[in-house]
Amino acid sequence: MSARPAVAPLLVACALGIEHLALRSGDRGGAGGPVTVLRTGMGPVAAERSVTRALAGPALAGAAVLATGFCAGLAPGMHPGDLVVAEETRDPRGSVPCTGTGPLVRELGRVLPGRTVHTGPLAGSGHVVRGPERSGLYATGAIAADMESAATLLAAVRAGERPVAAVRVVVDAPEHELVRIGTVRGGISAFRVLRSVLPAFFEWHRNVLLPRR
Repeated sequence: MSARPAVAPLLVACALGIEHLALRSGDRGGAGGPVTVLRTGMGPVAAERSVTRALAGPALAGAAVLATGFCAGLAPGMHPGDLVVAEETRDPRGSVPCTGTGPLVRELGRVLPGRTVHTGPLAGSGHVVRGPERSGLYATGAIAADMESAATLLAAVRAGERPVAAVRVVVDAPEHELVRIGTVRGGISAFRVLRSVLPAFFEWHRNVLLPRR
């Protein structure tokens, strides 16, 4: 029988190559256990399939899961580079409550002082959200939208009870709308923020999962 890892692992899931690059080039020191950064591919179907497959393996069976990457801000006054910490993720199949939102907000404030952090529901979509649809989602109470977080967390909790969270970096907003998903111009600050978030994720992992000493 193979030995179980001494510390439960952390799975950080993102969709795009540029998101994966930002996370892989960030500060990976200080992790409290094994960390896997998974590029799922774009869209809810790809995210759900990739996360389900990853969690089915013995190395990640008990992993905490954190969905991250870029998002569309829905609230007026949001700017590229703002952070969104989900209180829950929503899509047509239902909602998933997030774990340890308060500690995660505090850690992000510590590692990125002065950066605006928004909290609230994060909506899932099967496509890039623009124009009137953005306003419609905001009217439901959601503060941001992306294509993978809801599917990622749904796949995670279906695979077993575990801490889950979603942290997104605003890359476009009502007054700063992207022309297409691959455009990061105007969102360079978003890339830099995403590259800096891992220490906060590691501390969240310790707070919600690892045994107290």
